[in-house]
Amino acid sequence: MVGVELGRLITAMVTPFNDDMSVNYDEAAKLAEYVVETGSDGVLVAGTTGESPTLTDEEKLELFRVVKEAVGDRAKVIAGTGNYCTRESIELTKQAEKLGVDAVLLVCPYYNRPSQEGLYRHFRAVAEATSLPVILYNIPSRTGRNIEPETVLKLANDVPNIVGIKEASGDMKQVAKICAEAPDKFAVWSGNDEDTIHILALGGVGVISVASHIVGSDLKRMIEAFTSGDVATAREIHLNLMPFIRALFPPTSSNPSPIKAALNMIGFKVGEPRLPLVGVTEKEKEELRKQLIRLGKIEA
Repeated sequence: MVGVELGRLITAMVTPFNDDMSVNYDEAAKLAEYVVETGSDGVLVAGTTGESPTLTDEEKLELFRVVKEAVGDRAKVIAGTGNYCTRESIELTKQAEKLGVDAVLLVCPYYNRPSQEGLYRHFRAVAEATSLPVILYNIPSRTGRNIEPETVLKLANDVPNIVGIKEASGDMKQVAKICAEAPDKFAVWSGNDEDTIHILALGGVGVISVASHIVGSDLKRMIEAFTSGDVATAREIHLNLMPFIRALFPPTSSNPSPIKAALNMIGFKVGEPRLPLVGVTEKEKEELRKQLIRLGKIEA
């Protein structure tokens, strides 16, 4: 598979919780259908925006099943099966494949900070345990380790089913090197909503997005405008969305708390995040409300 076949706009979906903090599977199905209807080509389930460190494997597998059943063939379902234990990641990946997901995403092992050789062996071992397409996820600000471009390129060339990377390093020189030197099958998605247009300009294919929960149709139009050569329209959409994107990622809060608050405001019942994350402050909530009103998502 060529990576771009998984889609240009993929929503990194939150995990809805009930008041007792159990997973709200019905709301997960409803939300998955909504993001597909509003432009997403794919849905990433139980990624870090889905609070994967707080989910059991049983909860993750049920989410994969429920979301796959909800969206059917209308969108790709990508399972977040990565963590800092290679053995556990392999086992979860195998179980996800049996459920019929379309691909898996593997976050860089966090906290234990493997060497580049350790990262190479980890990703290769998981990828070789499945026939599914594999997307790498680089977010050094959270994991404590950057997947260096040389490591990414070696994996892209050595392992046939490693088909792309979600790049959230914010380092455009690094992104440019990967885009320039990776094989044709290999896709680069922005892992930060604010970087999408920049990564498209370097040869990326799109974004694995948080903002698309709310502004999926706008992001889809932006990507389509850019890829068709209408850079002016893409830039206009990007700049219009930036205040909302900034409200989703305030320096005083952690993803996915703000996007969960925004979804609750527009009528979904995704609940609060599980501890150790907490909900947004009143000040953060007010800025989100202001941006949702500006974008016409709620009434004043």
